[in-house]
Amino acid sequence: MPDSDAIRERIWIIGASDGIGAALARAWAGPKVELILSARSKAPLTALAERLGPGHMVLPLDVSDRAQLEAAAEQITADGPLDRIVHLAALYDPGMVADLDPDRAAQIVAVNLTGSFHVAQVAPRLLRPGGQLALCGSVAGYIGLPLGQIYSASKAGVINLAESLRTEWAGQTDVRLISPGFVDTRLTRKNRFAMPALSTPEQAAKAIMAGLDGRRFEIHFPRRFTRALKLLRALPYWASLPLLKRLIT
Repeated sequence: MPDSDAIRERIWIIGASDGIGAALARAWAGPKVELILSARSKAPLTALAERLGPGHMVLPLDVSDRAQLEAAAEQITADGPLDRIVHLAALYDPGMVADLDPDRAAQIVAVNLTGSFHVAQVAPRLLRPGGQLALCGSVAGYIGLPLGQIYSASKAGVINLAESLRTEWAGQTDVRLISPGFVDTRLTRKNRFAMPALSTPEQAAKAIMAGLDGRRFEIHFPRRFTRALKLLRALPYWASLPLLKRLIT
């Protein structure tokens, strides 16, 4: 652990083993930043930490397991308060709702939505006053997209949770919502359809970092795509639902 006087920020990235989380870690890493890297798999976290250099903590956990999260919180607290928590961990399986295995559906909800709830509950005691909690929704949560399965529903729940927390914790914790469009990651490579405005993890990390340093509640990108979906969400159902049906017909 580096000397505390040399640390400008302590940042906990949950979901750091690959994709956007790993890109964020690479972009943030520096002599005055201490990163706590979490995900379910230890090996990729360890490899990432070795590439980033000394002074970073590897803390494997499953956010759907409250006991694991509480144990991690105790370890983090021992070294002082955090400046930011960025929660990106998620599960995703594309396809029709009727085709999804019920046990897999429960697992997706447990990680995406209940996991976000667990992180939100432990965050206040880990963050410094005015520290930042960023939860990751998705543009898939804006409206019930075809082929979104339970993933879209779970991300709609995360958006709702972040909105509630933003009001409940006003003046105490800086709550932010991250709403990515399509990003080229291990999860989105499962898709069997063309993904408009596809971003790289590095582009996503750049947008997130800029957004978290700004003042807006929601960080959504790429805007040429997210704005179109926001417009679709704003339409009355008689107009939006026929448009959505065209996506699968």
